Amino acid sequence: MKKHLTNEQKLYAKKIKNPPAFLYKFLAKIWKILFFKKYGVSVTYKADPRKETGSHIFISNHASRNDYIFTGIPLLPNVYNYVAGYNEFYRSHLKGIFSLLQVIPKKNFTPDIYAMKEISRIIKGGGNILIFPEGMNSIAGMNQPVAIGTGKFIKHFKVPVYYSVIKGGFLSFPKHTNNEYPGHIEVVIDKMFTPEELETLTPEQIEDIMNEKLYHDDYKWNKLYRYTYKTNGLAADGLSDVLFWCPKCNSQHSMVSKGNAIWCTDCGNGATVDETYSLTPLDENCVIPETQSDWFKMERDLVKKMVKNKDFTFSAKVKLGTLPDFKPLKKLKTSEITGEGVLTIDHTGLTFRGENNKKPFVFSIPIKDLPTYGMCTDVSRFYTFLDGKFYEFYPETRCVEKFFLITEELHRLHGGKWQDFKFEK
Repeated sequence: MKKHLTNEQKLYAKKIKNPPAFLYKFLAKIWKILFFKKYGVSVTYKADPRKETGSHIFISNHASRNDYIFTGIPLLPNVYNYVAGYNEFYRSHLKGIFSLLQVIPKKNFTPDIYAMKEISRIIKGGGNILIFPEGMNSIAGMNQPVAIGTGKFIKHFKVPVYYSVIKGGFLSFPKHTNNEYPGHIEVVIDKMFTPEELETLTPEQIEDIMNEKLYHDDYKWNKLYRYTYKTNGLAADGLSDVLFWCPKCNSQHSMVSKGNAIWCTDCGNGATVDETYSLTPLDENCVIPETQSDWFKMERDLVKKMVKNKDFTFSAKVKLGTLPDFKPLKKLKTSEITGEGVLTIDHTGLTFRGENNKKPFVFSIPIKDLPTYGMCTDVSRFYTFLDGKFYEFYPETRCVEKFFLITEELHRLHGGKWQDFKFEK
C-alpha cells in the first residue's frame, strides 16, 4: 500500500527553484493595478537593486500583511524567492500560490535547517532572496528587533544586501483589525551592505545596523505628515487589544474600543482617533500619550517593572491549535483546535498544562529559548514552535499582547539573546 506523505513531508521534499518569471511578473502587474493607486503608493530609489547583475538579498521592515506587494512590485523586473512563515503553507488560500511562486517556508523564531539549505541553493544558483527579518508584521506600528541569527545569516552569504523602509503600511493595514484603510504608503529603497562591508563586520554589528536602518514608527511619521486614511469611523477598531493598559488609573484590560474611540471602563479615561490616527482626549481630565506607539512603549516599560518581581506569574485559559497532518486549513483558519488547557508564563518560561487530541498534554519552554511569539492574523491568538511542532494559543480573554510583552521582557531580563534596540527613537 502506498504511503501518503504528510503536509510537512511534502513541504520538506520540495527542492525550491527560481520563481517562474512570467507568472511572477504577471501577478505583480495585476497587484500593481489593484493596489498602488488605491493605497497611494510612491517609491523612492536611493540605490537601485534592479541594476545589480548578480545574486543579492533584499530585506524590509514588516509593516503590514501586504508587504509582498510593496516590495515585489517596485523591484520588477527582478524576481525573488520570498521567505514566509512555515505554518502559512497549510492555509488553502495561500498554499497553491506559495508553491507556484517558489516561496521558501521558514519556522519563525526557531532554527530551520531546511529553509537555510533552500536559501543557499537559490543564491548559489544565481537567484535573489527577499526576507522580512523581524519574522512577523508589526503589532504596534513600529519595528521589533530583527530575529536572532539574522546577522550571521546575512554575513554567511557574502552578497549585496538592499533594503526598503515601508512607511504608512501599518496605517493602511493595522494589525489590531482585519480592516483595510487606503491612504498613503511610501517605499524607500536603498543599499545596506556590500560584500566587502560584510567581511569586516561581526554578526552583532550587522544586526545593529539593520535595526537602525529598518526602524520606522508609522504613528510618529504621520504625526508629522498628517496623511489621511479612509477609516470610515473605525480607526480604533480592535485597538484595545494592543493598548490594554489605562494611562490614568493604571488598570489592565479595562480599555475597550469601538468605532473611532478607546476608553477605560474603570475611570472613563479615553480618546478619539481621527483619520490621521491622531489621539484627541475625550475631555480635559483625560491622560492620553501623544501617539499610539508612545502608549505601547508605556505598556512595555510597565511590564519591565512588573516582571522584576521574583514571584511574578501570569496565566490564561486557552484553546490549543495544531496543524493538520494531511488536509489544508480552510476558511482562513490558522490552525485546528485540538485541545485546551492553561498557559502560564513566569521566570522559568512558558508552560502549557491541559489536553491535546483528548489526551493529557504538558510542555515547557525555558525563557532563554523563547524570545517572542508569532501571530498569524489579528491580536486574537499567537503561536510558537516546540521541537519543530507548531502550537497556537487562543486565550479566553483578550490578553495576547500582554503575553508578548511579558515573554519578551522576561527573556531579556534573564539574558536571552533577543535584546531590545541599542538606540533610542
